[in-house]
Amino acid sequence: MLRILGIDYGEKRIGLALSDPFGWTAQPFSTVAVKTERQAFAEIESVIREYEVSIVVLGLPIQMNGIEGIQAEKVRKFAARLAAFLQKNACEPMPKIDFIDERLSTAGAERVLIEADLSRRHRRQVIDKQAASFMLQGYLDLHRELFVGNYD
Repeated sequence: MLRILGIDYGEKRIGLALSDPFGWTAQPFSTVAVKTERQAFAEIESVIREYEVSIVVLGLPIQMNGIEGIQAEKVRKFAARLAAFLQKNACEPMPKIDFIDERLSTAGAERVLIEADLSRRHRRQVIDKQAASFMLQGYLDLHRELFVGNYD
């Protein structure tokens, strides 16, 4: 089984989504309120250990012209610090860290929530984990070959 954790990074809130064990679907999981980076890393590590996550996928906010800007650089630095934290804590399994273009994931998630007729207040509470799920589903769809033969 191959579990993948999707992360929609934000400086105040981090959205998390998990794949099912077969890698077919992504589900919104939780939102981490960032008090300190160390606390956020510890919460993410807990999910990785509990669900035996093999891959962590971070949404990379590419600009509409295809160029990585300041936000993408922040995500890459966050990923490097997360990897160092996990390695320092001897996290098992030690997941591979990957990225996916998340250009329209928040907009797509917002559209889904509006179509579900959620109030603006409720959308604000779930948008981060929904965006992580939207982004992770895109990753799963692009990397379907990872899951062939992993159904034992």
